[in-house]
Amino acid sequence: MTKTFIVLAFLCLAPRVGAEVTRVDVASRADVGASGYEKIVGTIHFAVNPIDPRNAVIADLDKARADAGGRVAFSADLFILRPKDQARSNGVALIEVSNRGNKGMLSLFSRATSGGRNPSTEADLGDGFLTRQGYTLVWVGWQFDAERAGGGMKLDPPVATGLRGIVRSQFIVDRRSNETTLEDLEGYTLDASVSEATLTVRDALFGTGQPLPRNAWSVNGYTLTLSSGLEPGRWYELAVGATDLPIAGAGLAAFRDTAAWLKHQPDALAPVTSAYAYGSSQSGRFLRTFMYYGFNSDEKGRQVFDGVLAHIAGGARLSINERGARPNASKAPSPAFPFANAAMRDPVSGRVDGLLDNPRARANQPKVFYTNTDVEYWGADRSAALVHTSPDGKSDLTLPENVRFYFLAGTQHAPTRFPPRMSTGQQLDNPLEYAWTMRALLTAMDRWVRQGTMPPASQHPKLSDGTLVKASEIAFPAIPGVQSPKTLPGGMDGGAPVPFLVPAVDADGNDRSGIRTAEQAVPVATFTGWNFRSPSVGGPHLLGRLIGSEVFFAATDLDRKPGDPRRSVDARYGSRERYMEQANAHSATLVKGGYLLADDVPQVMKRVGAQWELEHQQVSAASR
Repeated sequence: MTKTFIVLAFLCLAPRVGAEVTRVDVASRADVGASGYEKIVGTIHFAVNPIDPRNAVIADLDKARADAGGRVAFSADLFILRPKDQARSNGVALIEVSNRGNKGMLSLFSRATSGGRNPSTEADLGDGFLTRQGYTLVWVGWQFDAERAGGGMKLDPPVATGLRGIVRSQFIVDRRSNETTLEDLEGYTLDASVSEATLTVRDALFGTGQPLPRNAWSVNGYTLTLSSGLEPGRWYELAVGATDLPIAGAGLAAFRDTAAWLKHQPDALAPVTSAYAYGSSQSGRFLRTFMYYGFNSDEKGRQVFDGVLAHIAGGARLSINERGARPNASKAPSPAFPFANAAMRDPVSGRVDGLLDNPRARANQPKVFYTNTDVEYWGADRSAALVHTSPDGKSDLTLPENVRFYFLAGTQHAPTRFPPRMSTGQQLDNPLEYAWTMRALLTAMDRWVRQGTMPPASQHPKLSDGTLVKASEIAFPAIPGVQSPKTLPGGMDGGAPVPFLVPAVDADGNDRSGIRTAEQAVPVATFTGWNFRSPSVGGPHLLGRLIGSEVFFAATDLDRKPGDPRRSVDARYGSRERYMEQANAHSATLVKGGYLLADDVPQVMKRVGAQWELEHQQVSAASR
């Protein structure tokens, strides 16, 4: 690979400038096999005016060192895969919010199984779903606490030199140990000597913490040591001092200005006419935060992203635009009002606010897809139902015209490998695959933006038709060996409980609403978005982190365990052929509705058949 070092200067250094990208240093560029794509790797540099209203919203930006022109400079890693022949480009940049420095959209949308953080070969582009369509694929570092190892994307943020504060880390361990790494706090210069430093432990996510003696624990670098040992299945929270605080919110501006550069600067490395943002989990929460603070308008007041796909974010935002931010936190922050797009009154604080309906975000709203799994409804730190209900949980909302909400029924946060395994839960992890749905939805977003074709209707549970219910009232069947989720606690906002609403289930325990894939709608098992922790990792009354369950039906009535109310596979379908016929018919319905692409039906049916075989193998093994 031939290395080059190219500095592209796009703007004069006047105190008041329009474009915030000052230059791009290209470290390398190379062909990606015979794909017709080129890989460009480098560093993108920014300079923003801290008193501009679009930037003043960034916490502590005014405390960073400014240049002679009054601007604050910072930089980030940049990674671009672009068609070498612009005639092959569809004119759209699909910009992923890297999750902890990773690159995930090729594995999701293009089913890539190699490449990881550094896609470099034609095989790393998967089945070509994205590249055949001519997307320009972009990643930019936005997270100061990510790692660069192996091609990770990171932000080098401005720093508030001399500023001190308290930073916090919450964690749960799966095995007894005297030490743990404070991944939430990497990137900070920690000082455990401050008087405010505390370590507490509790038995539930929102339980009352019990302080541990100060002489019983210590912090060295990013390692916490507890002399009495960390107990599995308990929640710990560390509060510790930090100095020279990084300004994490600059990552919001980096993401904004990279997209604006590509859309509006003719001599950008990969100029486009449209831009879509995609983010998953942590990165989906980033996008909700990005929109809330008005970053979809650049300093010139132009729209940045035309479409936003905020995936598996629930109703939460990200800890990024605050002093002592923890964007790398393994646990989502507590759900915080506002949850929904429309401005409404918070029944707890009395404050009126909306995620998109506020003075910062009201202009230049993108077309938005929210996609969520069962985990985001059952997870007390995500509260997905509040995106489409009133804050008091008593009524359904009518979503704005530019917003769709799609519930991926019966799935877990990220599908586990197939065949599924039992990880830290009491049941097998949930392997239901929703990638085929996401491919159809990305296609729908593209048609909505560029052709004006209306996307498929929102699909989510509702209070009005009984498909959304209180968790304490869920009619989950009594399956032998499976704990009931009825007793699980909900989330908290500022110390006050928020409504805990979840999708209603049928007699098998499968979701009744949402986008039901053929695997879920023509089932051989109960699929949930929750899975209690195994006693082997402690806390068996707590939910496993981001995992669901697959609990197989019996093959025949003779195989049914005593007390299992679910009908056997044989009683439902009679034969494998009939089962496949029903699954194929359901897939055809999904294609007609725009929730599945016709070209992807063979892959869906392949998995459906594999589920049948796996169910019979499981039952056969259990009977031996």
